Amino acid sequence: MRILIVTAGSRGDVAPFTGLGRRLLEAGHQVAVAAHPPFAPLVEACGLEHRPLPGDPQELIRARSRAASPEEARALMAGSLDALAGGVVEAVAGGADLLLTAFGPSALSQAAGDAFGVPVVGTYLAPAFATREFPLVGGRGAEDLGPEGNLAAGQALLRDGEALVAGVATRLRDRLGLPTTIASPLLGRTRPVLHGFSPLVVPRPADWPSGVDVAGYWWPARPQGWQPPADVVDFLQAGPAPVFIGFGSMAPGEGERLGELVAAAVRRAGVRAVVQAGWAGLGGTGDDILAVGDLPHDWLFPRMAAVVHHAGAGTSGAGLRAGVPAVPVPVMADQPFWAARLHHLGVAPRVLPFSDLTAEHLATAITATRAETVRRRAADLARQLAAEDGAAPVLALIDEGFGR
Repeated sequence: MRILIVTAGSRGDVAPFTGLGRRLLEAGHQVAVAAHPPFAPLVEACGLEHRPLPGDPQELIRARSRAASPEEARALMAGSLDALAGGVVEAVAGGADLLLTAFGPSALSQAAGDAFGVPVVGTYLAPAFATREFPLVGGRGAEDLGPEGNLAAGQALLRDGEALVAGVATRLRDRLGLPTTIASPLLGRTRPVLHGFSPLVVPRPADWPSGVDVAGYWWPARPQGWQPPADVVDFLQAGPAPVFIGFGSMAPGEGERLGELVAAAVRRAGVRAVVQAGWAGLGGTGDDILAVGDLPHDWLFPRMAAVVHHAGAGTSGAGLRAGVPAVPVPVMADQPFWAARLHHLGVAPRVLPFSDLTAEHLATAITATRAETVRRRAADLARQLAAEDGAAPVLALIDEGFGR
């Protein structure tokens, strides 16, 4: 079967699908991943076909951070979705028997699937359905509002997302000669939906609709033939386990300021650190700091004493898998949700919002990860996660004949 995975956004929106794609490839399927051009090397290094989607996610994040108003930010998002729509159609036109779509482009994937007669399965990396059990990802915060408050706030957030996507989806469907009156451009038609995180981390809510489930993590694939850089190996062997510090795709252009802050925090906490550049261009100087580029988290994180990160879905999962404590520093989108979840699970002693980030606060948070209760909880949860296979439900769905 020819399977096309459609995803859009930052590296964290792409990397998990390399692991899922590799499993599908090993099961005998042909697998392509439609993603922005900067991620072609990542996809192809994992043995998968890459199909380009228009847009530069790094520039979009920069533009949104500079937006003068919420209305301007929404206009930027709508414009990026309009540009993305044509790319999704082209990717599907390249041939597919089954579409697996991330949440962001799901309305576009569903339209393209309808046009070409290709079944669509939702493969979402964060909770995407309102529930009474917790506040929906992407809200203004991670505060639990109680059952009815959580549900009402989640439904309001989805309506807001619908308003953003509806115009783009309607224009695309009209261009493709499809009915434009649909119940919900975001969530109304794509079924089944499988979420790529562990039920140990977020159990499936009892009030989610049928056809929506939690599969387990889709761990990113390691590029074929990858070997660790010699300078990283040497640094790890030269002293005690360091702390990882990186903010992924967040804070582009703030590398110099953050580098000075991180260096001061490392000195205060009395630790060594591996600092990942990310889109911020984060660096650091000093004998106890090593600056690195992209490295597979499944190799790096188990060698760390703790991980400081922006609490994106993929990086949060990688830290849990490694069994080391976390210091989540959320910035936006789903990050406050995952940060609160890490604290709730007992693997993060505190949440440090990016807006509150100082050298003193970061040093204090790093020091708190040495607590034995936190370290033991992280190790216990990692052992439980190791027994799960998040790709198995996707493979089972295909084996049962979905898409044929």
